[in-house]
Amino acid sequence: MKKKTNKKAISREIGLEIASICGKHFLNLDHLHYGYWPSWLKVDISNLRTAQENYTKFLLSHIPEGVKTILDVGCGKGHISLKLIEAGYKVDGVSPSHLFSEQTRELLGKDSEIFECYYEQLQTDKRYDLVLFSESFQYIETEQAIQKTLTLLNAGGYMLISDIFRIDTEGKGRLSGGHYLNTFYKIMSKYPLELVKDIDITEQTAPNIDIEGHIFKEVGYPVATLVEQLLESRYPVISKFVKWKYQKKINEIHEKYFSGQRTGENFKKFKTYRVLLYKRAAHNE
Repeated sequence: MKKKTNKKAISREIGLEIASICGKHFLNLDHLHYGYWPSWLKVDISNLRTAQENYTKFLLSHIPEGVKTILDVGCGKGHISLKLIEAGYKVDGVSPSHLFSEQTRELLGKDSEIFECYYEQLQTDKRYDLVLFSESFQYIETEQAIQKTLTLLNAGGYMLISDIFRIDTEGKGRLSGGHYLNTFYKIMSKYPLELVKDIDITEQTAPNIDIEGHIFKEVGYPVATLVEQLLESRYPVISKFVKWKYQKKINEIHEKYFSGQRTGENFKKFKTYRVLLYKRAAHNE
């Protein structure tokens, strides 16, 4: 099981790096976070960078007064961490990716410590005023994330989560990711963390899925079809073997990415995007 998990993590890291390179080269994007689309911003791929800048500003606007030190969990390449530093915060980061960690250290400089490990494995004597999960909470088992956070917070410290959650609804969605929101609430009720804010920004983030779906339809599917045709014409034996060996996986990929199910409306049906701010309870300080 551990070997499979490592392979999955490596595959995800490589996939994120490819997406990051493409996003930077073709769209001038600094990171891969969802964008925040207010009603006045036209939903178009040319506005994705503006939407991402809106997301970062929105996130920073919900950091409580008095916070000075922040731990950015799943800091990626460090671009949101950099914005936090520019806003006057002292920021450290957590990333299991060696590739991303090196780039983040270079970007943030020596005043920020980057812990190159999974969050659950983090060992440090440092304590923080706020632990931030910006689209990283979904990759960590909920109770492990909360328990680790409580060991890292100063008295009166905060946990800020900005991420996707699943909602209980009929049918089966093709959009992966996220803990079940109702289960999350139940788990949170067992811990000394008081809910300060619970903001639903599903409507403002759903357009990202429409843009993503459009890219898969207009670019991903034609390219995949051409590659398939090339293999069939030049390497027919290999092509037949690949289809026989991995047909189930190929079908899953087609269903997930090319079936037309990746839409903003489906996102709103099966997911909710929340910004959740918790404060360490006074009686536990």
